[in-house]
Amino acid sequence: MALDPSDFTKCCKDSGVLMVVKCRKENSALKDCLTSYYKDPAFYEECKMEYLKEREEFRRTGIPTKKRLQKLPTSM
Repeated sequence: MALDPSDFTKCCKDSGVLMVVKCRKENSALKDCLTSYYKDPAFYEECKMEYLKEREEFRRTGIPTKKRLQKLPTSM
């Protein structure tokens, strides 16, 4: 049975200081999940294209994506 990666978070919250010992199985499942994404060429290309798009927009405007996406304050 495959574990859900969020099981690691739940285990850590429930185990406190003992999480290092008690959550080994959940930690392994999380690592396996993340590793599968790192090795996926389609996911790599998708991330690369998103990065290049954001970089191009930053070079054009000089405004980082995070600040560009923040809501402007409304005036009354």
